[in-house]
Amino acid sequence: MALDPNIVKLDPQAKALLDMIALVERIPFSELTPSLARAQFVELCRRTRKTADWAVTTSDHMIPGPGGSLKTRLFRPRSAAVGGVPVLLFFHGGGFCIGDIDTHDPVCRQLADEAQCAVLAVDYRLAPEHRFPAAVDDSHAVLRFISAEGAGLGLDRNRIAVGGDSAGGNLAAVSALFARDVGIRLAGQLLIYPATDWVTPYQSREDYGEGFLLTAEAIDWFGGNYIDASQHNDWRASPIFAPDLSRLAPALVICGECDPLLDESRAYSEKLRLSGNDVQFHPYPGMIHGFFTMGGVIAAADNAIARSGEFLASVFRS
Repeated sequence: MALDPNIVKLDPQAKALLDMIALVERIPFSELTPSLARAQFVELCRRTRKTADWAVTTSDHMIPGPGGSLKTRLFRPRSAAVGGVPVLLFFHGGGFCIGDIDTHDPVCRQLADEAQCAVLAVDYRLAPEHRFPAAVDDSHAVLRFISAEGAGLGLDRNRIAVGGDSAGGNLAAVSALFARDVGIRLAGQLLIYPATDWVTPYQSREDYGEGFLLTAEAIDWFGGNYIDASQHNDWRASPIFAPDLSRLAPALVICGECDPLLDESRAYSEKLRLSGNDVQFHPYPGMIHGFFTMGGVIAAADNAIARSGEFLASVFRS
């Protein structure tokens, strides 16, 4: 049975957000068409995002993908050198079904400013129109392209990191494994409450599966749209089951303590550590799923993004 949000020690700003959402009575994703679910998510992002005049320039680029050209957006600090800037490939969250580079535009700007690196956000194909492994294939295609052709965009193809939130954290983790296996050396991986395991019934999914924004019902809806149950243990869907988790790029894993994905984020971090990798795991007290992109209403997002910026700057220096 899920815990009661009124009893759990939630961060006051996270609690205020949940109370506001409860008053609005959002329609569950399972009762919406994909297009309406995407529109509802766009509105939530609009209401919660942080906006500021970050010293960042942007440009959109089309990159070849297995299903056609993929739209990407390049965020570049204004103070960056003309060429050879390190880059974070960023994959947005949204359960593989919703979200895009516009919903995550503000957080990418802030990350680029904090880390003083370029951020390339990727509009990978979404389910249910494009089911697993379409999003994985798209993320691999962009990583290959930047590794080979990044100089043409003014990027240092020898200093690449991958990152993302939720579903995007899954794609980043899988991309890190792919990079190792094809000989692309990554500088780091930034995993924000990553989905890493479609199989194991973790306690956090039970404890925080109702009343803490991301619900167990929504997770099931995302999963049903994205992937067949017979594919759940494929490491490209559940990277925690990869046969070899050694020799991976340093990882920063961030999660809220009241997030249904807390336990699998922790479990993946520990498995990375036991496999000999450099891993930092930071659970944020009283935080809910999605807080990283909610800097307009949750101050802890700024702390998490600053920590991410420090991590990225450090691994790029190394």
